[in-house]
Amino acid sequence: MSDLSVREIDIPGFYVIDLVVNGDNRGWFKENYQKDKMQALGLPKFEVVQNNFSFNAEAGVTRGFHAEPWEKFISLANGKIFGAWVDLRSGDNFGKVFTLEITPEVAVFVPRGVANAYQTLEENITYTYLVNEHWSPEAKYSSVNLFDPDLNIDWPINVSTAIVSDKDKVNPLLKEVRPMEF
Repeated sequence: MSDLSVREIDIPGFYVIDLVVNGDNRGWFKENYQKDKMQALGLPKFEVVQNNFSFNAEAGVTRGFHAEPWEKFISLANGKIFGAWVDLRSGDNFGKVFTLEITPEVAVFVPRGVANAYQTLEENITYTYLVNEHWSPEAKYSSVNLFDPDLNIDWPINVSTAIVSDKDKVNPLLKEVRPMEF
């Protein structure tokens, strides 16, 4: 058992959370999100209005990059993914990339304007995220191509075998993306 910890990385407002997972012969239990404890350790105030799940049956499912005008708290119920994020906000960090393998013991807090993507490394992955705004057709979104060479992301499963939606395949290159303003 490790201690709960929250640390900000070099993308402002982006946090990695090490969760405590307690297990025995029956399985395991974790507090996935605990507002008071996490805020005391530095996580920003975050008012959850919606909880979303994405189930991915196959290894190699690759989703993203999507940047929304709200924050997300992302975690897994099971399995392992390769997560990738690109800062699409206006400023010096525009285009900055961060990657991290996520398991049930690790969560991330993604600020608005940072594009999120992931690739499943195992079958039957349940990916969950809390958000602080409801989806709206009027919301301003931004996206970038998963395999843009300028991002220099070393995806564990390459583009030729990754399972990608037709919509994500045509996301623009970073050099074509207009920075998001807030």
